[in-house]
Amino acid sequence: MAEPVVLAALMLDAAIGWPERLYRHAGHPVGAFARVIAWGARRWNRPAYSARRRLAGGALTLLLVMGVAVAAAWAAEVAMRHFFGSFSWFAIALLAFPAIAQRSLFEHARPVLTALNAGDLSQARQAVGKIVGRDTANLDHAGISRAAIESLAESLCDGVVAPLFWLMVLGLPGVWAFKATSTADSLIGHKEDPWGYFGRVAARTDDIANFIPARITGILICLAGWGGWQTMWRDHANHASPNAGWPEAAMAGALGVWLAGPASYDGETYPKPVIGAGGQACAADLRRAIGIYIRACALVWMAAFAGLIGGGWAWPV
Repeated sequence: MAEPVVLAALMLDAAIGWPERLYRHAGHPVGAFARVIAWGARRWNRPAYSARRRLAGGALTLLLVMGVAVAAAWAAEVAMRHFFGSFSWFAIALLAFPAIAQRSLFEHARPVLTALNAGDLSQARQAVGKIVGRDTANLDHAGISRAAIESLAESLCDGVVAPLFWLMVLGLPGVWAFKATSTADSLIGHKEDPWGYFGRVAARTDDIANFIPARITGILICLAGWGGWQTMWRDHANHASPNAGWPEAAMAGALGVWLAGPASYDGETYPKPVIGAGGQACAADLRRAIGIYIRACALVWMAAFAGLIGGGWAWPV
């Protein structure tokens, strides 16, 4: 029987997550990645450098942060197996679960819904601003609901499905290599200045890492939402990302609303195609989206359990 690392990591995340007190005192492992990336940006992303040099610097920065993640995770996994023997699976799960964000996503989406139900748009804007990158100061009820739903759908891939996918495929080094890549993409993988060429390799690598997980996430949302297949297939390409459109279109179809559309970043509005069809999103739709999210996570648990009792079918975790 395969070691229950994936299932144990899911249970640990659901039970304790990453407590705020622990975050305040010790930070989070991705904070170390952010510091490495910031160092690389200061060294290799200078305005005077040519586009080719900035591109190479971004690639070196990504290789550096991924190398740190893989080396540390590999050494930790080897050490756990050496010192704990047949019980090493639990120690490895303890080292893997901080890479999973299923509880965190729920805990960040729920305050948005609570504020919307209370009619407190100011509080709702503040809450949704913690989970989206767009400007939130002028969002109305529908805009807040739409932003939260989009983030929940996309983050189901980035924060749950993709980390678990790489944990199953490549073990502890795989999940933390993915988190390093995801962190690099979120920090420097932007077309806007000052990143541009410097963040291009990080963005493309993140696209590759999420290619399969994003499509799995879309399927999970359709299964959990009892529909959305046609919208997912029709509208997934309406998103600028080759991956994010799959879960967002699936969620739009399952809810029967439209998502995406124009959005403001740093005071400038960017035109974006609409994903889905139907009415404006509202608090009731966000509540339903949270329910779909919970059921999709339950399907992930079921898949992890099925892999366990089936003897495992990937990395020996």
